[in-house]
Amino acid sequence: MTSAHLDAVRAVLIDALELLQPAEELRPDTALFGALPELDSFGVVALVGALEDRFDITIGDDEFGAELFETVGTLTDFIDAKVAA
Repeated sequence: MTSAHLDAVRAVLIDALELLQPAEELRPDTALFGALPELDSFGVVALVGALEDRFDITIGDDEFGAELFETVGTLTDFIDAKVAA
């Protein structure tokens, strides 16, 4: 997967969720929701706010779903599509 936003999404994940792992460990196939204890309901709110700020987008309530936060790749694909829209 090549994405212009992958590194930025990784950085937002690390900052918003206060993760201690290096960015390169967050590969596109890295599981998020259900795999990262930091990504609980509060973590989702913090992450969405950080993504909206970083990418100057709005994520609607109807766009929230487990599939959005399934992996780093699914989240990055979503961001790519939102920024391109």
